[in-house]
Amino acid sequence: QRCMERLRSSRAKLLDRYRQAGERACGPAAGALLVPEVMELEWQTLRAAEQSRPPLGGEGAPAPMLEDPDELAVLEEIQQELILQEQSVIEEYERSLQFDEECLNAMLDGLDASDKVICPVCRKNNLTVRNHLVSCQCGLYISTQGMTERKLRSLLENTVTEHSHRCFHNPEFTVTSGMEEEASLLMSCPV
Repeated sequence: QRCMERLRSSRAKLLDRYRQAGERACGPAAGALLVPEVMELEWQTLRAAEQSRPPLGGEGAPAPMLEDPDELAVLEEIQQELILQEQSVIEEYERSLQFDEECLNAMLDGLDASDKVICPVCRKNNLTVRNHLVSCQCGLYISTQGMTERKLRSLLENTVTEHSHRCFHNPEFTVTSGMEEEASLLMSCPV
C-alpha cells in the first residue's frame, strides 16, 4: 500500500522522466520505470524499521527479512502489479500526446484549407483579392486583371521557391510605382 501511495505521489516525476526518455529515444527507456526505485525505497524503510526493533530471541543480530519464498513471491506479485499500473500511466500519457498531435494536425489542416494569402509586404494581414484589385491594410494597393487568391498564392510560392533554389536568404517584398506605371509587387533579395 505504501509503495502504491509513493508511486501515486511520484506521478509527476514519472511523467518528467518519461518525457526525457522520449526525447532521447522513441518509446520508454529501459530505466524509465519508477517501480523498482519506489520498491527499493520502501524496502530500505522496512529494513531500517526491522533493524531498529529489538530481536525477539533477546540476543544476536536481527534475522534477515524475507527468507521465506512465499514472502518473496508476494513481493514479486506486488512489483508486477505496480509495474502494470505505471505502464497504464505511461499509456495514458501517450494517448494524451497523440490527442494533442491530432488536434495540432487538424488545426494545421484548417490553415492549409484556407484560401487566404498573407501580405508579403507586412507579413501580418491577409490580402484582399478581387478580380481587379489586390490590397492590404498596410497600404498595399495593386491593380490586377483576373486575379484570384489561389492564383496569387501560386505566383508568390513559385517565385519564392525559385529564389530559394539559388539563395538561402529570405527575399523581401515591396510595392513599387513609377511615374507612368501602375503599382507593382517587387521581390528583391538583400544579398
